Parts: sequence; structure tokens; C-alpha cells
Amino acid sequence: MARLRPEEVRRVASIGGGPIGGGWTAHFLARGFDVCSYLHDASEERSFRCVVETAWRSLEALGLRERASLERLRITFDLAEAVSGAEFVQESAPEDLTVKRSLFATLGTLTPPRVVIASSTSGLTMTDIQAHCPTPGRTVVGHPFNPPYLLPLVEVTGGRETAPDAVAWARDFYHAAGKAPLVLEREIPGFIATRLQEALWREALHMVASREATPEQIDFALMHGPGPRLALMGQCMAFHVACGEGGMATNLDQFGPALELPWTRLAAPPLTPELRDRMVDGCNEMAAGRSFEALAAERDRGLVAILKALRAARGDP
Repeated sequence: MARLRPEEVRRVASIGGGPIGGGWTAHFLARGFDVCSYLHDASEERSFRCVVETAWRSLEALGLRERASLERLRITFDLAEAVSGAEFVQESAPEDLTVKRSLFATLGTLTPPRVVIASSTSGLTMTDIQAHCPTPGRTVVGHPFNPPYLLPLVEVTGGRETAPDAVAWARDFYHAAGKAPLVLEREIPGFIATRLQEALWREALHMVASREATPEQIDFALMHGPGPRLALMGQCMAFHVACGEGGMATNLDQFGPALELPWTRLAAPPLTPELRDRMVDGCNEMAAGRSFEALAAERDRGLVAILKALRAARGDP
């Protein structure tokens, strides 16, 4: 039995009643899907509906897809019922390996054949999660960023037993569902965005613990410094554009030695010629032949728009 094409999916099962499960449910509803949400216990329904209804206000402001409706939500406390007619399954159970292994062992039997089953795990590997699943070839990680109804990123990767076509299908489905899927080069603990976020988080905790900065100062520095710039072009391209015509090559050649200074509590990788060249080549590829002036103008136009939006959202004069 062949899978539906990703763009043909209409019925989604969302497993889990927490903020991530509720957020995914709201996102899928806003994109016009029929969603059956499985909750572990009836006591979860009130808070779950609160998450969905809160999300809906923002989703309405952003614009809903055709067929989008809260009426397309069905809640069940029976896992078999939740997945019986599903064409895609998004699991968002608690971040506990024992729980997820047990759940995937059951989902692997209950879910219709060839339907891809994705986990929202934020750090566990699919190789570990799928260990007891009878149909591991269709299991993938689809890690969102919170709240999943607003932030578009979904990090996609398989496990040791995952079929490559399942990863490709999940990527295409998430794209069709209005997300920004990022397929990892290989399975790594914590994926990409979470590991970058954790590096920043660890340093923030170091500064607070050492009385070098307060949480307010840290957040102020990020909101009024690198935050808007990162939202526009990320870390690598921001540094590429920051050094003028020389781009990343100038950045690494001039400031590379500073990576060895004891500014942070994170060990820096050796700046080998290979690493330097890979960074320079990667940034040049993203620049796609655009000059420094063009890249800087693009960055500045975007930053002005972001700053104006933030000012309006905060009610600043």
C-alpha cells in the first residue's frame, strides 16, 4: 500500500495534550486539516482546549488556510481511535524515553501501514525511540520549536532503522503543511537549533551564577543586539556580511584567534584550514554572488522592518 502524496494528506492524528501537542493541533487545524487529538486522560482536556483556543487568536491574525476550522478537531482518549483513519501522526508525549518507546511500540501496530509517524522529541534520538517499534522504517523525528503554531522550523531526521523515503516524505509533508523543514545531515543528539540554543543558554546561566549579568540584562542584550539580526539571516551570514567585502574569510582571519580567549565557558573547535574553508565556502554559496553592498542593504531593510514590527508589538513610541 503506497503512501499518499504529502500534499494529499487531510487527516492528522496529534498525540499528546501538552503545549506542544496542543500547538501542533492548532497549527494543523489552521492549515485546513481534520485533526484527531489523543489525550491520555480526560483531566487534560480543559488545558488542551485552552492551548488550542489561545493559539487560534494568533493564527486568525496571521491568516487561516481554506477549510481551517476549530470544528475539524476531534478529541479522543482511545489511542487506536486516534490513529485509525490517520494519514500522518505527530507524537508529542512527555520527553521520557521509556514512555516514547512504549508509545511507538503501540503506534507501530495500530497506525495504518505506510503512514509516517513523527516524534516531537526535543533531544532524544529516533534510533532510541524506535527500538521496540515493529515498523521502525516509517518513524522519524519532526522536532518543532515552541510554539509550533507560530515558529516554522521543524528539524527532521530518521533513526538507524528509518527508511530514507520516510524522511523525504516527512520533509515534503511539513513543507506542504506550512512549516520550514530542515533535514539533518545525520542523526545527532539535540539536533541543530536546540544545540545552538543550549550553548547560549549555558553561557547565560554561567553569567548569572557568576554575578556577571542579570537575566534582565541578558535578555535586554539579546533583544536589542543580535536577536533581530539573527532572525533575519542567522549567525554565519551575519558574520559574513559584518566584515565587508572580505566576508567570512576576513572574519575568521581577523577574529579567529579570539575564539581561544576565555570569554565563554564553551570549548571552541580548532580553527583548522579545513574548517575555515568550509565556513568561507558555505557563506559564499549562500551569498550566491551578491556583493557586500547588496547583502548589507538586504540585511538593513530587513532589520528596519523587524524593528518597526517589534516596536509596534511592544507599544513603544
